[in-house]
Amino acid sequence: MSADPVEAIARAVLYEGYSLYPYRPSALKNRRRWAPGGIHPRAWVGGDRDHGDRWYVQTECLLVAGERTEVELRVRFLQAQWGGSGGGGGEGPERGRVQEAAEREIAVPRRPVRDWLEGSQQVHPFAFPAGAGASDGSGRRQEAIQGEVVIAAGRVSSEVVRLTITTRNLSDLPAGAGRDEADLRCLWSAHTLLRAHGGELVSLADPPASLREAAAACRNLGTWPALVGPEGARDAMLSAPVILQDHPRVAPESQGDLFDATEIDEILTLRILTLTPEEKRQARESDGRVRALLDRVESLGLDGLGQLHGAVRDVGPSPPRPGDKVRLRPRERADIMDLALAGKVATVVAVMVDFEDRQQVAVTVDDDPGQDLGRAGLPGHRFYFGVHEVEPL
Repeated sequence: MSADPVEAIARAVLYEGYSLYPYRPSALKNRRRWAPGGIHPRAWVGGDRDHGDRWYVQTECLLVAGERTEVELRVRFLQAQWGGSGGGGGEGPERGRVQEAAEREIAVPRRPVRDWLEGSQQVHPFAFPAGAGASDGSGRRQEAIQGEVVIAAGRVSSEVVRLTITTRNLSDLPAGAGRDEADLRCLWSAHTLLRAHGGELVSLADPPASLREAAAACRNLGTWPALVGPEGARDAMLSAPVILQDHPRVAPESQGDLFDATEIDEILTLRILTLTPEEKRQARESDGRVRALLDRVESLGLDGLGQLHGAVRDVGPSPPRPGDKVRLRPRERADIMDLALAGKVATVVAVMVDFEDRQQVAVTVDDDPGQDLGRAGLPGHRFYFGVHEVEPL
């Protein structure tokens, strides 16, 4: 597992759903490889056919940028390989054959944001030719894939830029091709990783008050951008085909990919150990990554299993209680009262939960002559702040 928290979460997303328990190809849910975020060829999606598939995805996000702000981005996906021998399901080229996946990446070099603002949209074509896949003598092959990454930028204000990144699959399809042929030319688990240099990316889930309207106007199709990296960092964003909260993390107790993040690692690991020898044989023969997963699980031992059993984490300071003294540190700066009350000493009179399940602290300001009115709940003398906006004394 990568020591870089950004790379670790991006890789977990890339392989989410790659293969599911019990990992053997004869299992119903593994008859056809599935992964979120598939971008199919335009020729398959277009016309009168409606398969519920996409031929492009779009990411829109906000960036607080200066004259020297630069951005680099990478689009990554998995490309199916077929061939060799083994038990597979479905029809077409992969019927009765192993399907694995090759990692693909399109890197857009670091460049100033002003380049995108001053010109029209930038188009970055990509192509991966047909040919041999895995170099393990299995005879696996892959079909040709081509497409483009299109980048555009526009100003929201003098300091804020809206970035739009669109990834399109323009691969050719043989005449009369069915889903199996389309799947072999699909961009599976496609996601975009952005890094800002000299600027700050804006959370779309929890934007500052001044940017809420602009954040709500961002149009994301088939993908959702979330801030990644250490808590509080604003220089990296992962736009994934699954919805993530800002700053997601892979648990440090995790021993490696299980391809099924909706499961608890301990439970899934114990279930893997209950597979019969025949089930394990089928799984090992189907895919090199699954083979490595089974080998890792079987070598864990009691100590390794014990690490999965549970962990106690520091979730930060407890919320204040009525009667506690706090210093006000407004962060939203939503109105003039936030500025007037910043740094004031206050007394907590209540802790409550709003309609969005966020804790709010009700306080009265100690140097307010009408503090008793605030304790009685009268407006103008009782103020509300998030728990992160009050500092215990």
